[in-house]
Amino acid sequence: MRAEIVSVGTELLLGQIVDTNAAKLGQELSALGIAVYRRTTVGDNHDRLLTALRAAIADNDIVITIGGLGPTMDDITRDVLAEAMGDTLHRDEKIAHRLEAFFRARGIQMVESNLNQAMVPTHGRPLDNPNGTAPGLLFEKDRKIGIALPGPPSEFIPMVENHVVPYLRSKTGTTTIRSRVLRICNMGESLVEHSIKDLMLGSNPTVAPYAKTGEVHLRVSAKADDPETADRMVEERVRQIVERLGEHVYGFDDEPMEVAVVRLLTERLLTVATAESCTGGMVAARITDVAGSSQVFPGGVVSYSNAAKSDLLAVPAALVDAHGAVSPEVAGAMANGARNRFGSDFGIGITGIAGPDGGTPEKPVGLVYIAVASTRGVRVEKSVFLGRRADVRYRSAQLALVMLRDAILDRDKLTGVN
Repeated sequence: MRAEIVSVGTELLLGQIVDTNAAKLGQELSALGIAVYRRTTVGDNHDRLLTALRAAIADNDIVITIGGLGPTMDDITRDVLAEAMGDTLHRDEKIAHRLEAFFRARGIQMVESNLNQAMVPTHGRPLDNPNGTAPGLLFEKDRKIGIALPGPPSEFIPMVENHVVPYLRSKTGTTTIRSRVLRICNMGESLVEHSIKDLMLGSNPTVAPYAKTGEVHLRVSAKADDPETADRMVEERVRQIVERLGEHVYGFDDEPMEVAVVRLLTERLLTVATAESCTGGMVAARITDVAGSSQVFPGGVVSYSNAAKSDLLAVPAALVDAHGAVSPEVAGAMANGARNRFGSDFGIGITGIAGPDGGTPEKPVGLVYIAVASTRGVRVEKSVFLGRRADVRYRSAQLALVMLRDAILDRDKLTGVN
């Protein structure tokens, strides 16, 4: 079965609201084995919405709308979906009485437009909404399915989980689509694709790469008649990819780099301390976001000023004078300073120019030096990141964690840890 998701609301087009509902619905449909080839967002305009819905109905077995079921003039989804489905609406007196009781119990005068929410399809039924006033609507006509859902997440999510998923499962049986995401570092998207190109040619399972900030993700998806078979298909393809990419695969699904790093440190009884300038404590924050990080992270320093670098990390003032605060020498000294101050196995030092001001031709905005210190010495990397201030800071923190992971794995190779 194929479905299209149509989100309704001018506020979505203006960027005033982020459409998290459509993402949730896409995940649920995928788990049911229902393919979603297109998602559409339409403003509160009758003609444009009607055109979009008619096209969606023509191309798909199922059309699901989100939003536009309220009582106001711009809540047009109910009427337009009925028109697109070739159906009519009639008042459900039970819903009308419930609406009247709802407003009466709260001492609020109900205007006539509120009763629009009691209109239901002739070929279909309402979907109960205990968390709001507008019920969802299910249309079934001419072997097509239309489902209209409310926009507020507090109403949308329970309706999807309690009504839409069970209903659609009765239509699809046990067919399912299962997916897993591999997270990859130290490889660009094109190199990842080149390394596994033959594994990406199949149609089931599928392998799709997409670039994320500072890393690459691969989504492996398989469709089968039951979840167990789909899972086996996914895991076999994942195993093949890991064999190809090796240590570049650092994690899976929702596991970010900081989780992988904390796990490595915990397993090896190692610790890390941080000294950050332009990132302002972002690396420390990401590490301490991970449960159990207190076992591996004794502390960190945000040394924004030159005086703080000297006073808190014992970075020689002469070193700063000679090379500048943004330099490989100072980054290395910060990493060593953090390691010495907290007695940790590893130290991270970050210094750079996040922008938007402060750059020079010799040291442009985006220039960052990142250092990782250990008993083996100090490794320093120079990067010039593009983007806004927030982008430079995030990319710097991400690379610092990647470098820490590399240092842990390099230590494993010397000590024989498997």
